[in-house]
This record gives sequence, structure tokens and C-alpha cells, in this order.
Amino acid sequence: MRNAITATIAVAAGLAITSTLGVAAAEAPTATTPTPTVSVDGVATVPIAQGANLTAATAAYRQGMAAAEADGKSKAEFLASNAGVTLGAPQSIVEGGGSIECRGGEEESGYTEYQGEQPDFGSRPVTEVAPEAAGSARSTRAPSVRKPAVKHRKKKTTAKKAAAVTCTLSAEVSLAYAIS
Repeated sequence: MRNAITATIAVAAGLAITSTLGVAAAEAPTATTPTPTVSVDGVATVPIAQGANLTAATAAYRQGMAAAEADGKSKAEFLASNAGVTLGAPQSIVEGGGSIECRGGEEESGYTEYQGEQPDFGSRPVTEVAPEAAGSARSTRAPSVRKPAVKHRKKKTTAKKAAAVTCTLSAEVSLAYAIS
């Protein structure tokens, strides 16, 4: 009976020591160094119809992302070449979102609202000014001084020609390439 108890204690002690060594080996630092990379942002703009449907808007966005990826790769090749290293495979590709801007029309500012459907631009965080901050900024301006009215001759009114509206979709892609 004593031999059985002694054998059980010896086996338990052996297992405890082995498991401790196994954990220590798993926690030991590895000798692998991280792969050196070059990170770039690719950007591109493509035309889009002012009233594009979802299919056309998505196609334009994908075309923009492909062009942005090509722009990013071109930048990475340039940087790698200047650093005297070789560009390797992409290590990460991150969708950076996009936007649509329209110009022309009858607006004095030159900007016109996009009338079509929005493609899925991803979930890039958007920063906006809080309405309170915008209101307080207006209240800190100095009051304007009115000048006396000056009589002008009446000009002949003519209709303005509406400028053609052109819209562009911008896309951004972040890339990291291995270098060696």
C-alpha cells in the first residue's frame, strides 16, 4: 500500500513539473522578428452620374477603390525603390471610405447636392462640429456696420444659363506591403 501511495505521489510530482516546463516553453520569447513593411494611402476619383442608382453607384465606388489600390501600389513601389528595398506582397488592405461631390448647376457656391443613391462607403468615422459650437462661433463675431445706400442704375436682368452638373466619387484605400 505504501508503494502505491509513493508511486502516485511520484507520478503527480512528475506531471506537475512537466506541465510547468511546458508552460514556460510556450511563454518563452520567439526569435522571429516582424516583417518590415511600407504603409501608404491610395486615393482616386471617378465620375458618377448625379442621379445614379445603387447599382451604378456601387460600380463607381468599386472602380474608385481599384484605382485607389493602384495608386497606393504605385506609391509603395516608389518608396521601396527610393529606399533601395524590394516591394513584396500586401500584408494588409483597409477600405478607407469615400465621398461624392457635385459641382455646377445654379448654386452660387458652385456646389450642388448629389441626387442619387449612396454606395456602401464602409464605416470610417466622421467628425462633425457640434451645433452648439457652431452657434457660439457665430456669436463671437463683431457686429457688421451698415454703409449708406448708394443709388445705382437699374440693370437689365438676364436669365443665367445653368452650368452642367458634374459629380465625382472619391475613394481611399490604406495598404501595407512587405519589403525586403
